[in-house]
Amino acid sequence: MVSSARAAAYRILHRVESGRAFAVDLLQSERVSDLPEVDRRLVTELDMGVLRWRGDLDFRIERLSGKPLRYFDPEVATVLRLGIYQIVFLDKVPKAAVVNEAVEMVKAARKRSAAGLVNAVLRKCEPCRGLSGPEHRRGVGPAGDSSAPSPEALESARRSFLPWLLDRWERHFGSEAAGALAWSSVLAPRTCLRVAVGADAREEIQRQLAEEGIETRIGKYGQQTLVVQSGDARSSELARHGRIAVQDEASQLVAELVAPRPGQRALDLCAAPGIKTGQLASALGSGVLVASDMSARRLRTMLKLLDRPPLPTGLQLHIVRLDAARPLPFAVKFDRVLLDAPCSGTGTLARNPEIKWRLEPRDLGRLAAIQAEMLRNALGVLAPGGRLVYATCSLEPEENDQVVEGALAEKQGPRLLSRNELTREFPDLSPLFDPCGYFRTRPDLHSVDGFFAAVIEAR
Repeated sequence: MVSSARAAAYRILHRVESGRAFAVDLLQSERVSDLPEVDRRLVTELDMGVLRWRGDLDFRIERLSGKPLRYFDPEVATVLRLGIYQIVFLDKVPKAAVVNEAVEMVKAARKRSAAGLVNAVLRKCEPCRGLSGPEHRRGVGPAGDSSAPSPEALESARRSFLPWLLDRWERHFGSEAAGALAWSSVLAPRTCLRVAVGADAREEIQRQLAEEGIETRIGKYGQQTLVVQSGDARSSELARHGRIAVQDEASQLVAELVAPRPGQRALDLCAAPGIKTGQLASALGSGVLVASDMSARRLRTMLKLLDRPPLPTGLQLHIVRLDAARPLPFAVKFDRVLLDAPCSGTGTLARNPEIKWRLEPRDLGRLAAIQAEMLRNALGVLAPGGRLVYATCSLEPEENDQVVEGALAEKQGPRLLSRNELTREFPDLSPLFDPCGYFRTRPDLHSVDGFFAAVIEAR
């Protein structure tokens, strides 16, 4: 018999492999939420672990079976990945139980003829020294530094990566840095919280979380950041009442760069699901905030999210459905604009590992063209003296520097704020501004998601 957790993990992986969904969304579904907590954690561990290490798992399937991966039906390949992941990486799961459940799982998937092959492959599989145990999941230690991989673990991480993207990073960052980025992409990212009730309440929120058994530490950069060290903050009373939001520290910093002032008029383009919108609303306090996105479904999700906690009473919030790549329909100018552009997401591969298996080289140019159009439109609604923050969670220059420089070359007036100006305004973030004034974070260097941001001012 197949356990409910492993059955749920298989269903999610099968849907993700078909290209129809993202694991992070499916893991929030009611079918998973209704499981006991221990089973929910196992489903997340299995699904995200398989997606992060898929390249290495496929390598092991071929080596153990003596057959190319294309030989296997998708259902059988998914069952083998789940089984090998548990044997190689999860040292507390008995191998015999893994093999037996995998055989039952492939039968339930109506691939009974493959049961013998699955049994044989998994019985030949053995735990791998340097990968089994918690070290492959820990990611960061108490000081926030990435755990150093063994040579064998690093080679497994490199196998779990897109060769063309690894080649790009070797050219842009060097071989050692590319390997470190590959390693960071297979580690479970830390959970960060944003205190949604004001930075002055951060220590009090930290104390209340501790009373619920959730241990945190103060973030290194963000004024409202807490980093979870143990416990499930998502299920806490504070999360249910909207007093904390799960948001990576680098994502929080991007919204901080907007620096809205009370009473101003602000525009959040590509806003859904609304995490940064809530942050901007709290910082504004009063004035007008327009949040837009082209997805009606994601806008509905944003409305629910922004309802907790209640918005400031002096703030007018308008939700607008629009495509930022088309001319914007506003008759007014905005003092603050945030364009968190849709991108390749190569700075968030640990958090969204299926990106690795869907992204193609030609996608970068396609996305850059859309981003450039969005930035042109956003600059067109920026008021004199106003500030625009262009951001992506990509590490690729085509989507970052090149988009910004191309847009600024076309327009007279807007200028990029310098490193000196930004470090005076945001002294705690000075290590994250490069000589040109661009904001950059990297998972391997800062233990946060990889973000890029440019702060632009209209003269």
